[in-house]
Amino acid sequence: MSLWLVRAGSHGAQEQVALEENVITIAWNEFPDLSNLKVKKDLAEIYRKEYPDASKNKAGNEIGQVWRFVHDIRIGDLVALPLKTESSIALGEVVGDYEYKELSNDVRHIRRVKWLKTLPRSAFDQDLLYSLGAFMTVCQIQRNGAEERILKLLKGNAKQIEREETEEELKEESIDIEEYSQDQIVKYIEAKFKGHGLARLTDAILKAQGYVTRVSPPGKDGGIDILAAPGPLGFETPRICIQVKSSNTPADVKVLRELQGVMSKVRAEQGLFVSWGGYNSEARKEAKDAFFTIRLWDQGNILHEIFKYYEKFDDELKAELPLKRIWSLVVEE
Repeated sequence: MSLWLVRAGSHGAQEQVALEENVITIAWNEFPDLSNLKVKKDLAEIYRKEYPDASKNKAGNEIGQVWRFVHDIRIGDLVALPLKTESSIALGEVVGDYEYKELSNDVRHIRRVKWLKTLPRSAFDQDLLYSLGAFMTVCQIQRNGAEERILKLLKGNAKQIEREETEEELKEESIDIEEYSQDQIVKYIEAKFKGHGLARLTDAILKAQGYVTRVSPPGKDGGIDILAAPGPLGFETPRICIQVKSSNTPADVKVLRELQGVMSKVRAEQGLFVSWGGYNSEARKEAKDAFFTIRLWDQGNILHEIFKYYEKFDDELKAELPLKRIWSLVVEE
C-alpha cells in the first residue's frame, strides 16, 4: 500500500466534482484517453504535441506525474487531497483503475476512490504537512512512515511521532512556502489559543472589523460565545450571534441548528459559526442553503482575517501572536 498526494487544480477548481463524484483527477484535459498507453514514450509524444515549447525539465516532470496517475497508483492505495476551499485534507482509498470519463468540462482523467475522512490541516504533524505541500499534482508520499501515520489518523489515533526535516531533505522537493508558513501559524494558534482563547482571538478580529462585542465568560455559554453589532454602542445592524468551537473535530450540523435557534432568541439577523476543526458535509450543505444568514469560519478563514486585520490588534494580542509580513519573489516558468 502506498500513499499518494493528488491535487484538484492549483485553485481547487476540480475539488467539488472530486468529492461529490468520489474520484481523484488531474488536469491535462487536452490529452485524449490514456487507457491504452503501454510505454511512457507514447505519453511523451502526446505531451510534446500539446506543449512543444515546454522545457526538458518541465516536460519530464509533468509526463512523470501523468504516468504515475495512470499506471503507478494501485487499487487499495491511500490518497490525500489537500482542499483549497477549506482548510482541510480529504483522505481516501483508491478503488478503481484509470478511466477517461468527462464528469465536467475540466474533469476527464479520473480514478475512483472511496473518501474515508476529511480532517483539518492541524490534525497532521508538521512534517506530514510539509510533504503534502509539494507543488506537484501527483506524487508519492513516503517519508517518515507517512502511510502508517495516515492509517492511524484514519483510525482516530491522533498521537503521532513527528520528526524534524533535515536540511538535505528540505532541499529535495519544491513546496508551497506560503502554505508551509500558514501551517506553522495554525499549529502555533492551536497551542496558544485553546478553548476560550479561540473566542478571544475571534473577538479581536470582530473588533478590528469595527464591531462592538460582548464575549461570554469561559464555561457554559448557552450557545452564545460572542454577540457583535456595529455602531458606537453596538445598537446598529446587522446583529450577529457567534458560536466558537476550538475542537479539532469537524463540527456537526446539530451545532449549526442550535446557533440558528439562539439567533432567533437574541434577535440576531445573522450568525457566525467558527469551528477550528472545520465542518462535516451536512453542516456545509445546510450553511450553503442559509447563505444570507449564516457564515462558517474554519482555520483558513481565521488565518485570512488575522492577516487582513493584524495591524489593528492591540499590543497585548500581538505579543501573544507575533507575526511578520514577508514579501518574496515568485518566479514561474
